[in-house]
Amino acid sequence: MLQNRRGIFAGVLVASLAATAASHAAPAEAGAADADEAARRAKIAVTVGSRTVTVAELEDRLAEIPPFQAAVFGASREEIVRAYVDQVLVRDLLLGAGAEQKKLDQRLPTSHQLLRARSTATLRALRSGELRSPATIPAEDVKKYYEDNRSRFDSPERVNLWRILCKTRDEADTVLAAAKRDLTIAKYNDLARDHSIDKATNFRGGNLGFVAPDGVSNEAGVKVDPTLVKAAAAVGDGELVPEPIPEGSAFAIVWRRTTVPATRRSLEEATAQIRATLYRERTEASERKLIDELRAKHLRDVNIDPLKIIEFPAFDAGISLPRSIPRAPEAGPRPAP
Repeated sequence: MLQNRRGIFAGVLVASLAATAASHAAPAEAGAADADEAARRAKIAVTVGSRTVTVAELEDRLAEIPPFQAAVFGASREEIVRAYVDQVLVRDLLLGAGAEQKKLDQRLPTSHQLLRARSTATLRALRSGELRSPATIPAEDVKKYYEDNRSRFDSPERVNLWRILCKTRDEADTVLAAAKRDLTIAKYNDLARDHSIDKATNFRGGNLGFVAPDGVSNEAGVKVDPTLVKAAAAVGDGELVPEPIPEGSAFAIVWRRTTVPATRRSLEEATAQIRATLYRERTEASERKLIDELRAKHLRDVNIDPLKIIEFPAFDAGISLPRSIPRAPEAGPRPAP
């Protein structure tokens, strides 16, 4: 019986499509043709229970199937349509109707998955407007972002400095002489640990990271006196600055380790990154705006008291949840983890 119904549905659809193709062969006025096309696509192709599928919906679904995948259903258009309706569309509709009959859509985790699917579909519909992809970002917007954020694309030369900060000039002279006699990483680490008053770096050899001419390092929160960078510019990579450098009331021993050359990215080189950044910023702004509108329209009451009795499995299987909060009697048996 089911096979007969499927065959009938597919036959109706194929006949409808064939009739439409024949009608299009004759010339007609543009307005009349549009009306005929709308009427054709509005026809019901498949009915299962309370659910219907129009010719338009089926054509749109078929249009999303890649040709190599459509070939699995048959060699001709008629074979593809019949097989798709029989093997995919009717099957999905019947299983969906069966799920509704068993009220599976009201049970966890199905209800949660349906909610997430609607949420995802809402965001997908939002993104299908003007901002379909990063490529839709106008070139003038890309250029403006590039000009307003040149520092993100132009980087000055940076030098990796290792610095031992000593309290006095005499101590600095002694430490510098020791470093010159045995300029190795191990020895420099020992000297930094024993003498540097910069406790944030003395256990890593006084490594300040890669420092720009203004004294700002790539290490978060690290900034030094620019005179250290200027003094290091007089020596090559791997060399010590020959004299201690005054730094505030202290004196610095500076070892220039290596250099990262200056870089400059052109507008063309940065375009893809800028488009991706603007696309992300604008889609996130659109999502926040939509959520705020929906919140103002639909969110009525929030009662946080029931949240205090909610229990959930521990993240570590070997750790139990605290049982200080009594379980509500109406909550039923504890679910298996």
